[in-house]
Amino acid sequence: MFSFVKLLNRASARTRDFSAGLTASRHVAPGCDEAPLPRSAVQVPSRRLSGSRYNVPPSAEFVARPSGIATMCKLPFQQSAEGLDAAFIGVPIDTGTSNRPGARFGPRQIRAESALLRQYCGGTRAAPYESLVVADIGDVNVNVYDLKDTCKRIREAYREIMAAGCVPLTLGGDHTISYPILQAVAEKHGPVGLIHVDAHADTSDVVLGEKIGHGTPFRRCVEEGLLDCGRVAQIGLRGSAYSADAYRWNREQQGFRVVPAEECWSKSLTPLMADIRQQVGGGPVYLSFDIDALDPAFAPGTGTPEIAGLTPIQALEIIRGCRGLRLVGCDLVEVSPPYDTTGNTALTAANLLFEMMCVLPKVKYY
Repeated sequence: MFSFVKLLNRASARTRDFSAGLTASRHVAPGCDEAPLPRSAVQVPSRRLSGSRYNVPPSAEFVARPSGIATMCKLPFQQSAEGLDAAFIGVPIDTGTSNRPGARFGPRQIRAESALLRQYCGGTRAAPYESLVVADIGDVNVNVYDLKDTCKRIREAYREIMAAGCVPLTLGGDHTISYPILQAVAEKHGPVGLIHVDAHADTSDVVLGEKIGHGTPFRRCVEEGLLDCGRVAQIGLRGSAYSADAYRWNREQQGFRVVPAEECWSKSLTPLMADIRQQVGGGPVYLSFDIDALDPAFAPGTGTPEIAGLTPIQALEIIRGCRGLRLVGCDLVEVSPPYDTTGNTALTAANLLFEMMCVLPKVKYY
């Protein structure tokens, strides 16, 4: 047994505490001297800013990205949302998918790819870890054999998050999960506005005889009064359809603002988001982002891809355009790692979730 004493912190411009007391077991060949490990190998990040109550991911300047347990953004893991301003939480299901499965593995892969993320948003100068107490609180314990039971489990888990006054940042999982999440969100906040970014409207009534699935969540939400329909915007819808006017129910009967992908082609979406901010106003709003909103050239690892989608730049414009809104929850869904051979879909998803955190209320900007 080889024992190490506490090491002095290495100085850095934005210092993190590197604590210690690390005990390691090493096997040494007979007749060989036991050499001490190099200084850098025994540094253990505390994941807190010096003298601060905030959690902060360890810098890759001092801690190798592949090391450690794969939490979102390398944040500390916490058992519950108590004491947190925001929390990353996974919902690993794909029982509601109608085409290619695999989204149950989305949270795990998104966390792995998030190791590349740093502490600040370089483009907007957002400093989320100097503004919010954030942690990864693990996954909902889903039932992969029973979708209705899974929805109940999700709803109960998110009730606890809402009761703690915490904003959930959800790693999906297929889009079914937005329905029970919004049930819990609306219990606390009342009907909420919705910014829904997707290739599909997800407002089908029944699919193969089932009312609950990844194509129906927002129909169920409307039926239960969870949404403030005049404050709903759907962006990026596209693809072949079952009728000539596929979005008539959304527009004419519910008053949703529907922005098909064709209206987004070859342009900045910053002006659109200025209009949507006016539409949703100052009330509570939920952001739901299906990765298939992006063109499959950028995000092939998803269950129901559609050609001619949004670009990652437009995705950033949409999310950054939510700054100033009263966001009460966000999700990123439908990442399917088995179809993501390069890992780029999950990497994009991790970045988009980080950007969502950066536009939450109270985040500091330099």
